[in-house]
Amino acid sequence: MRSLHLTDPHAIMMVGLPGSGKSFFAKQFAETFHMPCIDSRAFASFTKDTPSLQAITAIVANEIVKTGQSFVYEGFTDSRTVRTEFCKWVRKHGYKPVIVWVQVDSETAQDRTLKAYDMTPGDYDEIARKFSPPHPSETPVVISGKHTYATQVKAVLSRLTKERASRVIAVRDEPVPASISQKR
Repeated sequence: MRSLHLTDPHAIMMVGLPGSGKSFFAKQFAETFHMPCIDSRAFASFTKDTPSLQAITAIVANEIVKTGQSFVYEGFTDSRTVRTEFCKWVRKHGYKPVIVWVQVDSETAQDRTLKAYDMTPGDYDEIARKFSPPHPSETPVVISGKHTYATQVKAVLSRLTKERASRVIAVRDEPVPASISQKR
């Protein structure tokens, strides 16, 4: 598919429990629309230290926002406070934040996670306990981690194009100044 050309650059933040399908969607979406994808877990092969992972992720994010190109971010989005800070930060750099909340039942999420990572059920439960789901005020795009990628991407694109359409409609509804309409 071609690149996604939006009027304003967007920072698409993935949110959900481990094993919900965030990484799968993030990678597919980024590949489909030729966007950079920051996956903090990709840096885990260099260090297991969370502050170091966050620092590396921040360095990469700072470089990407210099380009003005839309990107996908996957990692360290478990708390509402962190998501709010991220949204403020991307807005400061001229981006529109879009939160994509990938939902799946906790049993499926835990099964997927335990198969993919060296983690105990207790470790998973601790992570799940700390997860703070998006508040309605965060206006997340909600997708199912069990649906096909095609269904998921339609939901996200619907939000992105709805934002653009609402701006176009607002422009069309403005009256044409008399000084312009009389010059014909």
